Amino acid sequence: MTSTILENLEDLISKSVDVSNALLADIVAHVRNKVVVSDRVSSELLNNYQFEAHGVAWIATYIESLRQMSVWSKVAKAENKFDTVEKLILQIGFGEYLSQLKNGIPMSQTEFIRLHDIGLSNEIINKFLIPEVEILIKFGNTQLAREQLCLLMQDRLGMSTFGFSGLDDDLEMVREQFRRFSDEKVAPYAHQWHLKDELIPKEIIDEMAELGVFGLTIPEKYGGFGLSKAAMCVVSEELSRGYIGVGSLGTRSEIAAELILCGGTEEQKKNWLPRISDASALPTAVFTEPNTGSDLGSLATRAIRTDDYFEVTGNKTWITHASRTNVMTLLARTDLDTKDYRGLSMFLAEKEAGTTENPFPSEGMTGGEIEVLGYRGMKEYEIAFDKFKISKGNLLGGIEGQGFKQLMQTFESARIQTAARAVGVAQSALDISLNYAIDRKQFGKSLIAFPRVSSKLAMMAVEIMIARQLTYYSAREKDASRRCDLEAGMAKLLAARVAWSSADNGLQIHGGNGFALEYPISRILCDARILNIFEGAAEIQAQVIVRRILDTKTN
Repeated sequence: MTSTILENLEDLISKSVDVSNALLADIVAHVRNKVVVSDRVSSELLNNYQFEAHGVAWIATYIESLRQMSVWSKVAKAENKFDTVEKLILQIGFGEYLSQLKNGIPMSQTEFIRLHDIGLSNEIINKFLIPEVEILIKFGNTQLAREQLCLLMQDRLGMSTFGFSGLDDDLEMVREQFRRFSDEKVAPYAHQWHLKDELIPKEIIDEMAELGVFGLTIPEKYGGFGLSKAAMCVVSEELSRGYIGVGSLGTRSEIAAELILCGGTEEQKKNWLPRISDASALPTAVFTEPNTGSDLGSLATRAIRTDDYFEVTGNKTWITHASRTNVMTLLARTDLDTKDYRGLSMFLAEKEAGTTENPFPSEGMTGGEIEVLGYRGMKEYEIAFDKFKISKGNLLGGIEGQGFKQLMQTFESARIQTAARAVGVAQSALDISLNYAIDRKQFGKSLIAFPRVSSKLAMMAVEIMIARQLTYYSAREKDASRRCDLEAGMAKLLAARVAWSSADNGLQIHGGNGFALEYPISRILCDARILNIFEGAAEIQAQVIVRRILDTKTN
């Protein structure tokens, strides 16, 4: 039956995508009846039906993933790159995701959304379960297919991706450049940086600046390289493949540059963007507070206008790379009569770069390190401000009360980049686990010869490709200047889970050695776990996705 599927795969895929789209339309219509009032999603009703609603987000993410894998296969075929590896990835991916759509999608380790949880009728479910879908469910993701894929993966050791990436030659050249840098300058040292809890060396930052990492998407007229968000994805992926901390250094600059490009004055753009691009200004994002978490609209840190300055007082937490940087994109409340997002303003707050001995030398601010499991290369801090002075000219855009709106404009790019980082971390887990499974001998043969080991490795490769294509799709939408908060959210939601499952399976393949600190997979597991939390925890991400899907005013 496996050969029959390969011969008829295109038809099976096409029909499965069609009925999956129809299923999603039926699901959306059904859930809208529960939570939409006067063409708007009711927050109260959405919370009452939160499990079903978040299930819609996951189902929609799976179906979009299948659509993008179908597109990927057509591009690969058009470029004569649709070989056995690509066919197996497509066959296994569709078989597994269609099976989960039918039987239950894991929203977390203990929460599964099933079609009957949403309240769908048997008639609607049966319309989805056409013969082509059932064939892929039954014969798509088989042990034989997984073993065959894993065998072919061994023939492609050292390649950048197991299967056609979906990128053009120019972006593949970008990938190759940053992969070499990551392999030579990052990966050999990353584990020691992690174990010693050291900051990423300044020399690495300087070399990254020379390669254009910090000005990658900044327009050339402001000192950047003017490349696409797709290029940003490739660079973030390859750097994170070496070490998530290095891949995440560019995130600080991406957020700051996006804020300035979208909301800054022309003077601010000319002043800050060239400095961000060449790393003479290292930024950090200062948004989160101890008692607010994801509820940014409730921030309490206040910025009071005086004759020459704004004076900031309040507390911030989970501030990445806070000490060594010299400019903060800082969100604070300027209208003290407000209690929501409308009183918030964004600042480009200059500070002195700290040292190990004196991490926060600037007057009016103090702070301390938060010790963490992973994601250590930039360190996390809590900061206290006490009449910390910010020049009036550093109010972003020169207008108060625009801070939350300005920040919202960055979420698409930030989540796309986070998805790309997650793909890089997942690929790193696969790379080292595949090599370990080949080299490690048990009971007289390599680990990779055991079916459950080869199955894990094959599924890692399949899901990484799915997450990669969803991420690239969201980047292409952003590059086309189309609204893509939905697509970016889906990419981040899925890629973060794939990073965690890949790292977890990779550690399982290592067995007891994986639990030893000396093995890099232990670090990758710790690093992968944060991806499901920052830039919008999975639950917040699902809430954002489903609101967009259900709200008739935005569709």
